[in-house]
Amino acid sequence: MVVLGIEKTSALLTALIVVIGLCFCGHGMYIYAKAEAAQWLMARAWSQTLENGGTPTKAWPWADTWPVAYLEVPKQNIRLYILSNSSGEALAFGPGHLTTTPELGSFGTSIIAGHRDTHFKFLQHTTIGDTIHLTLKSKSKLTYLITDFRIVDADRSGIDPQIGEGDLALVTCFPFDGVTRTKKRFVARASQPLSS
Repeated sequence: MVVLGIEKTSALLTALIVVIGLCFCGHGMYIYAKAEAAQWLMARAWSQTLENGGTPTKAWPWADTWPVAYLEVPKQNIRLYILSNSSGEALAFGPGHLTTTPELGSFGTSIIAGHRDTHFKFLQHTTIGDTIHLTLKSKSKLTYLITDFRIVDADRSGIDPQIGEGDLALVTCFPFDGVTRTKKRFVARASQPLSS
């Protein structure tokens, strides 16, 4: 029977801890890399959608989502492609339109959801009055101003999709620095300014 010395056992344990740590870091970096790469692929799909008169174009053949709008927040230099749905798979690639709410730019309040640690991380730095531009697949460009922030329970958001004049609600998990699942949501509401 071979008995390892304390030094060898300690070295093996250290190596094991380093390998496990690298695996966790690698997985975390993979999530951020996937989120960034997806936006690049969505950019190509969005260009093709606009060129094809608004006909949806998938970023890759097996994708279960496609870009339906382009969101910009000039103050923070944010540019994001909004996806056709907000399923868990879609949100890994970008913020998504909640399909049970009105189409973007339509009467009512459209909801766009995104992850707090990737695409919608910027929401923690927004302020009342910040400008949001939303380009639709029809090529029309809408301007919104952030009007309100709320922290709500996921089951009681207080957002009525039937109320609003083409309003937006940008929704993400809260708190922003959280690492576990939560029922709390951060909601940034935005309205189109009245024409003068």
